[in-house]
Amino acid sequence: MRKVCLLLLLLLLPLYLFGADKADKVEVYATNIDNQASIVKASGDVIVLYKDYYISAQDAVYDRQNGNLELFGNVRATQGSNYQLLGDYAKLNIKNKERIFKPFYMLEQKSELWLSADKGHIKDTFFDVRSGMVSGCNPNNPLWKIKFSSSNYDATDKWMNLYNARLYIYDIPIFYMPYFGYSLDTTRRSGLLIPAFGISSDEGFYYEQPIYIAVQNWWDLEIKPQIRTSRGYGSYETFRFADSKISRGSITTGYFKEQRSYVNLNNLAHETHYGVNFKYNNGDFLDRWFGFGLKGQSGIYADISWMNDVDYINLSTADTINNVTSNQILSQVNMFYNTDRNYFGAYFKYYLNLSLQSNARTIQKLPTIQYHNYLSTLLDDHLTYDIDFSSTNFYREVGKNALRSSVNIPVELQTSIADEYINLSYASQLYAEHTTFSGPVDRDSGQDPNVYEDGIFLRQYNVFNINTNLTRAYDNVTHTVVFGAEYVKPGSDAKYGYYKTRADECTNDPTSVDCEFYSISDVVEKVGLDLSQYLFDENGDQFLYHRVSQQISYATGKGKLGEIENELDYKVTKTVNYYNDTFYNYDQHLISKTINTIGYTNEGVKISLSYLYKDSFIDPLTVGAAPRYTKYLTSSFSYKYNDHYSYFGSYNYDVQAAVKKSSEIGFLYSKRCWDFGLRYVENVRPILTAANTASSIDDRYIFFTITLKPIGGSELNYRIPSSAKGQ
Repeated sequence: MRKVCLLLLLLLLPLYLFGADKADKVEVYATNIDNQASIVKASGDVIVLYKDYYISAQDAVYDRQNGNLELFGNVRATQGSNYQLLGDYAKLNIKNKERIFKPFYMLEQKSELWLSADKGHIKDTFFDVRSGMVSGCNPNNPLWKIKFSSSNYDATDKWMNLYNARLYIYDIPIFYMPYFGYSLDTTRRSGLLIPAFGISSDEGFYYEQPIYIAVQNWWDLEIKPQIRTSRGYGSYETFRFADSKISRGSITTGYFKEQRSYVNLNNLAHETHYGVNFKYNNGDFLDRWFGFGLKGQSGIYADISWMNDVDYINLSTADTINNVTSNQILSQVNMFYNTDRNYFGAYFKYYLNLSLQSNARTIQKLPTIQYHNYLSTLLDDHLTYDIDFSSTNFYREVGKNALRSSVNIPVELQTSIADEYINLSYASQLYAEHTTFSGPVDRDSGQDPNVYEDGIFLRQYNVFNINTNLTRAYDNVTHTVVFGAEYVKPGSDAKYGYYKTRADECTNDPTSVDCEFYSISDVVEKVGLDLSQYLFDENGDQFLYHRVSQQISYATGKGKLGEIENELDYKVTKTVNYYNDTFYNYDQHLISKTINTIGYTNEGVKISLSYLYKDSFIDPLTVGAAPRYTKYLTSSFSYKYNDHYSYFGSYNYDVQAAVKKSSEIGFLYSKRCWDFGLRYVENVRPILTAANTASSIDDRYIFFTITLKPIGGSELNYRIPSSAKGQ
């Protein structure tokens, strides 16, 4: 009898439930069916299929007159692959396309975010929920939850709104928000981003609230207003755009107003800090902009920055350890057009020196033009040559300007002997340079106006090369050896004008003010020896690289050893790697430079330790000389204890100056529904004082990171009292 009822249900129920609209087709399956007048009752393992809903319940009642389908007992509904809905009672109105669940429980499958409420009303794709809570944690005892008086959710936009929201950690109320909205997917949309908080003893309370505007899919705008209660206020804005599939760019501006008391306390150079940055990259600008229809590839890259001082960078974020600050800012625009045979380039470089009161005397390169003709071959590929031409316009507002053009043509003859075991080559290097000058001299700098006559320089020199590449395989190791020797023989030089009159002075004292455009250095007769070897294991993975390089100079007519370089990259074990690069000076009988790095990686542990040592051999008492020694230590470690706990840290120390440059230590506790992190950071950041001198401030921070998954989180920082240096 049950089989007969079920068969009748399968045949007749669509007629009862749909009317003429097949799009609203509802199918009901059950163990028992009772049809009384306009009421159809089903019981026992009830299953309802409606659009993309799959609903199961213990009992169901359908009223053909009003189109209501009611379900009772352990109601479970799955919508597509995205949502699961639970309740004890549900009502579906087929005519009005409405669904009601009491109580209401929804699980978003992808984000694993659940919502529980007294009642849920769904019409089309819009959810209206009353008095409930939401969380991403285990429903039995969630670590965090947000309770609300009402909520609505649009399944099409995947955006949820909560009203009168209260954040609880376990059962402890933490924060109240009259409104809170968030997205359940990664679609770009306008709204408030995660704020940043901070407390500082000298800057007061720090609050930054990013605002994100994304009206169209080809651009967005991020506005980041901030306030530092004991220092000042400001805002940074970034406009990002993609004007084509192969090009994109951004414009960032910023402004910060200091309080007078903070300016006086820290002796700052400026009461306001402002700047602008423009970035752009286009992979085919000649065709896109001008429609030339060229067969080659073109491109343009721009990174242009201007600011009134370095604090513009420091104030762009609360975490200055992530900022790369410098007293010299480079703006550049690079353009090129490239074919199989030719390359054309134009490069504009502008240097902004923030440590100077005026940038008028800073030399700019506006522009450099380059042409390169790729390698051509003759005589069955034994003779090769290429051509490289460049012209640079050196410009500044105060002082002499110059236009320098050069052409370099290497002509090389190559062959192999001994059954191709040995390769031989000879190259004749042809070089020419021409410089013209314009503009008045800078009288304050001591420039001599009589030395700036046009100059021409011509040069030819010779390069001989011999090398071999040998490989031999053993049982478990493959050994490759590459040996090369190069002999450079000076040819002849011809100097006219500026290059002739300034030759002796600029060779002996390249730092002279009259030699700033003199770029010629002598070609020294020398021999270069280079030996490299590689070891590979049975899997073809390299575990050792070793190179020794030695220069021998014959400038004085007899051999003089230049610095010898020894480079080693050795994978000691599967977990330990060691790198060393060392230069030894025979004249001083001392190491001139060495860098050592050792790394360890194993079972969640990563440790890196690096030490740089450099000796310039310059007497520190020399006027204007930099410190003779450079000694710098960098280190970092991270340890992932398990899926929940991870630890990290870093330490960077200037050994020569006995100054800690930066350090960081912290941990992160991570679970499925939340992250908590704590880290302590110390960093030295530069500032510009009112005396127009570079100085620095030691920043010390404590950062607290809290992330409620998948909603998001924020980072709260506390800055410990800072100390200034160099004032």
